Amino acid sequence: MGSMADPVRPITTYRLTHHARLEMARRQISEEDVARVLATPEQTESIRIGRILYQLRMEWGEPVKTYVLRVVVDIDREPFEVVTAYRSSKIEKYWRGIT
Repeated sequence: MGSMADPVRPITTYRLTHHARLEMARRQISEEDVARVLATPEQTESIRIGRILYQLRMEWGEPVKTYVLRVVVDIDREPFEVVTAYRSSKIEKYWRGIT
């Protein structure tokens, strides 16, 4: 299994699962934001064999606030599949290293 120190590998080819589309709509997360996290992640983490979490800090809302957008991807299939995506304001909880 990978570790938190694994090099960050951008993903540009993937499909969104039905579940991911539903959750993104419910959470008001755009496909563009998911694509940005996968193409330019700041951190990745192996959840289990074949499943990686990608995350990126982004700004949302009025007033603007920084969140971490986390995208879960199954990489043991072709094309890779986005399982779900969510954002959190609890950056300290999810971020490794200096925030």
